[in-house]
Amino acid sequence: MASFSHTVGHQTWRFDSLREVMAKAGPARSGDYLAGVAASSDAERVAAQMALANIPLRHFLDEALIPYEDDEITRLIIDSHDAAAFAPVAHLTVGGFRDWLLGEHADEASLRALAPGLTPEMAAAVSKIMRVQDLILVAQKIRVVTRFRNTMGLRGRMSTRLQPNHPTDDPSGIAASILDGLLYGNGDAMFGINPATDSLGALTDLLKMLDAIIQRYEIPTQACVLTHVTSSIAAIERGAPVDLVFQSIAGTEAANAGFGITLQVLQEGYEAGLSQKRGTLGDNLMYFETGQGSALSANAHHGVDQQTCEVRAYAVARHYKPFLVNTVVGFIGPEYLYNGKQIIRAGLEDHFCGKLLGVPMGCDICYTNHAEADQDDMDTLLTLLGTAGINFIMGIPGSDDVMLNYQTTSFHDALYARQVLGLRPAPEFEAWLERMEILSQRDGQVRLGGGLPPAFRQALAQLG
Repeated sequence: MASFSHTVGHQTWRFDSLREVMAKAGPARSGDYLAGVAASSDAERVAAQMALANIPLRHFLDEALIPYEDDEITRLIIDSHDAAAFAPVAHLTVGGFRDWLLGEHADEASLRALAPGLTPEMAAAVSKIMRVQDLILVAQKIRVVTRFRNTMGLRGRMSTRLQPNHPTDDPSGIAASILDGLLYGNGDAMFGINPATDSLGALTDLLKMLDAIIQRYEIPTQACVLTHVTSSIAAIERGAPVDLVFQSIAGTEAANAGFGITLQVLQEGYEAGLSQKRGTLGDNLMYFETGQGSALSANAHHGVDQQTCEVRAYAVARHYKPFLVNTVVGFIGPEYLYNGKQIIRAGLEDHFCGKLLGVPMGCDICYTNHAEADQDDMDTLLTLLGTAGINFIMGIPGSDDVMLNYQTTSFHDALYARQVLGLRPAPEFEAWLERMEILSQRDGQVRLGGGLPPAFRQALAQLG
């Protein structure tokens, strides 16, 4: 295990391992202080960043932060590393890699080719010495395109997950939220429900309801009920209409054990989803959610800083060719990301690192009510991520999830980002919105329809 040092004036700072220098180089955040791995001062943080910048990228292949023998995620990272893809940057240090990423040689094609050659630890390391503008500049170069019933991740597009949660899974409440979201042009990433109950019968009913709406109105989107992957497998065995297979994941084997999963269980879920053959344009069908602090909250971080643990989860995700990956950035709470500043930085780091590794990143731009954050912070992060080329964000009635009790982005927030940044929905969904007279985009301006679409008006009349 190597040690690293950096001298500032008459003081030399020493770091006994790659794990230590990585942790102390990270921007200040409450989770790392809670874990006891953060730098003790700004001076030590800068010294660690300088030391990290001088470490060769090759060293990350020689020193595992979590031992190969102890962790199946480490084994996945090492065993799947593509040496040929890594070759163009193999001679660089972390600092040299930052310069390369910011330069002209790092374009969309070269970054796509590089992704299989990068380990999560390399991506996390370079993010720690980048400014906010660096994270945005590089991320917007990268496009990770996936397909199921529509196309996610194209340049100039930003999609939304329509999240019609209800405290009792009431069908009429869910339907009202879906209608509201569609009228604002939301829902191209998916209709995704966090169920109030995990009973198989209730999950099947929700899946059938979402599928019926999609089929009746011929909406080019997909549905997901966010239940445990084993419940999705059971639902598939029952014949339920499962589009996307969901699972929360983390970056260590021990943390994933806390979620009740292994890589083998994820593989079974992936294969069960493929067996359905429900995609019309492609077979990217896994939907993963992550969040900085999940490994630490399970005491399964092995002394690794929370951001690096998070990026290791993206190596798990990319192995299963997901349709979307969602960092639920401020959901775990202020113990891990204390305030708006920390949440904003974390969201941009997650998006940058995920895209760099070839993962189709979205973000639940959110906070809990006991965090030192507010909606202005979320507007800032939304605007920055839209500029950075985020694949999707959340759309929830009034920004307030009444079932999960946290604050996120609303239907009209997505409309704001599309108007200000000139972004558009997925192309297949955009064509449907225009056909339904819900939304049009001409001369660079997003315009909402003037009233309730005829098809919806007819359905509501039948209910009356």
